[in-house]
Amino acid sequence: MGRVEIRSVSKLFGEVRAVDHVDLATDEGEFLVLLGPSGCGKTTLLRMIAGIETPTSGDLVIDGRVVTDMPPRMRNIAMVFQSYALYPHMTVYKNIAFPLRARGIDEGTVRKKVEWAAGMFKIGRLLDRKPRELSGGERQRVALARAMVREPSVFLLDEPLSNLDALLRTSAREELRQFQRRVGVTTIYVTHDQVEAMGLGDRIAVMSQGKVRQIGTPLDIYQWPADTFVATFVGSPPMNLIEQEDVLLGFRPETFRPSDAVEGSEGMVTFPFEVTYLEYLGAERLVYGNVGEKSHARHIVSRLPGSLTLPLESGKTYPFAVARRDLRRFHRKSGLAFSGETA
Repeated sequence: MGRVEIRSVSKLFGEVRAVDHVDLATDEGEFLVLLGPSGCGKTTLLRMIAGIETPTSGDLVIDGRVVTDMPPRMRNIAMVFQSYALYPHMTVYKNIAFPLRARGIDEGTVRKKVEWAAGMFKIGRLLDRKPRELSGGERQRVALARAMVREPSVFLLDEPLSNLDALLRTSAREELRQFQRRVGVTTIYVTHDQVEAMGLGDRIAVMSQGKVRQIGTPLDIYQWPADTFVATFVGSPPMNLIEQEDVLLGFRPETFRPSDAVEGSEGMVTFPFEVTYLEYLGAERLVYGNVGEKSHARHIVSRLPGSLTLPLESGKTYPFAVARRDLRRFHRKSGLAFSGETA
């Protein structure tokens, strides 16, 4: 099992509405990512699922049971925090065993479960060490093992990789996704990092100001954003937006190329693009510049393959084009995508 339903849940802190009438449901065994900037309500929502916070209104349902007023220990969930929250005076073995001993499980079963979890995360050789003797990546694995040893129906992760350096974060992300697929536990993962969200999630729920702005697969979110917030939050560099009367035209940087580099001009929209800055990043080159009249110029960016050796210079204007199929239209006032232009 492991299906989570969030039914019109809101959370107020005084006059501040941290979570605003959120409706959301996971599939069994799904890896769902809550993505958004700091203060968007994603961690508060996770803490309500865990039972650490109580909703102001609405209901939380896990495996068909309304758990809104149940304490955390009765929800069959496990949560890993950003800090890992390991007990510094305990060995790795005792840290992993702690939730089992707290439930009065016999020592023989505890040992089997600890060894199983340690083997799953490849930390069997660390069982006699204490947290201060571990690297950041090793502490992260201990925290995950301690959560999984309880065999929960739902796994909640609150930015567990944010304390790792960039290289270790990449490998930890891969290991975490492989582990989740192997055990099939429904997982809800909170992050502000869109790369993590795109790489980990079966689906992504993009949040802003307490609301879910869009939920869909990584491809849906990237290719067909529901509004200009999603369009500019997901993607690095973000989607370009150009004003045209009451419409905002959006297109991804990698779809915006010099006309000479585009095969055929049919179905293309061409813009005069004044280059202001070029950034070479090895595998790719970012070209920054302006489109439109100087008084209303829009600063946008093109992402080109590093192997595309076109002579571009700062201060000069070139014809750049984007295919019509890659254009997205948004209402200028509301920011919402035109009907039929979302996944």
